[in-house]
Amino acid sequence: MIGALGLSGTGLASEVPIIIAFVILAAFTYSSGLRAPASIAIVKDILIYFTVFTAIIVIPIQLGGFGKVFAAVPKAKLLLAVPGPHTSGSYSAYATLALGSCMALWMYPHALTAVLSANSERAVRRNAIIVPAFTLMLGLLGLFGFMAYAAGVDKLPEFAAGFKQFGNNFAVPALLMHSFPTWFVGIAFAAIGIGALVPAAIMSIAAANLYTRNIHREFINPRCSDRQEAQVAKWASLLVKAGALVFILYIPTQYAVQLQLLGGIWIIQTLPAVLVGAHTRWFNAWALLVGWAAGTIAGTSMAMAAHLTPTYTLTIGAYTLPGYTALFTVILNIAIAAALTPLFNRMSAVSPADETVLADYLT
Repeated sequence: MIGALGLSGTGLASEVPIIIAFVILAAFTYSSGLRAPASIAIVKDILIYFTVFTAIIVIPIQLGGFGKVFAAVPKAKLLLAVPGPHTSGSYSAYATLALGSCMALWMYPHALTAVLSANSERAVRRNAIIVPAFTLMLGLLGLFGFMAYAAGVDKLPEFAAGFKQFGNNFAVPALLMHSFPTWFVGIAFAAIGIGALVPAAIMSIAAANLYTRNIHREFINPRCSDRQEAQVAKWASLLVKAGALVFILYIPTQYAVQLQLLGGIWIIQTLPAVLVGAHTRWFNAWALLVGWAAGTIAGTSMAMAAHLTPTYTLTIGAYTLPGYTALFTVILNIAIAAALTPLFNRMSAVSPADETVLADYLT
């Protein structure tokens, strides 16, 4: 959620819009739950698509075409570096980052919250068809970096203060302010702001649901009614958003980036139990727990050794294999769980009963 808000508290001028965004987000989710971000997501998508498609048409025309845009960018920034001898270099780092990120994505609770709240299987399928179009738009957003580089906005004196304060994060706002009139810049910045509010709202709701279902109802008030549970979830959601606000305002932004990287390593360790467990009951529960602990500890240690960067270099004899730490550790996780399952099954006299029934898998 901190990453979704994506803002840095560096003075009162930047804190005011952040606090306003927090109040709006809190009011949205407290009063309407998931209906609020679901409704505003329509506005968000319209604004983002309008901004992106306008920018990738207008800005290259101003710069002389995409040919000149790519020509202005050094080749080292356009293509992955060719690996040297005895290493897979950036090739394996990029490939494992892409694969590991996809594997981790659907393990995040907020990624499934909206899916599980859909009113029908048809709605899920309809949205799954549309998702690739949004992914294409994200790819087009990557071109903004090239266009900012070609426009040389980091060298323009009017943007010097912004780059000094926010670093390279200021490149896209500077590009928009350099290329468009103020009315369009306002629309583009509104798209960025709303684009942050929608996922942040869903994240806070997902966190609240995790608390109410797995902690409050299980250990604090097992007899709470659905109405009481909903009210507790509302307060928990507000608390999560307040914590994110404090983090944004008073903690260095770099910590949020590092937590995001660690989050990918930690959340992917649930994949064997969650994803594999949805298809087979072969794995022993205790073996899965040991595998999860081993993957989490190993992943955290590797990330710390790599100075909280997402990749870690494995050395196999004379060969080095750079790759995504999360992917390496989830493979370790699965291997340990698979190796310990037969042993734990022999040690256990009674297998746990399967409490699911056929109706759980049918709509």
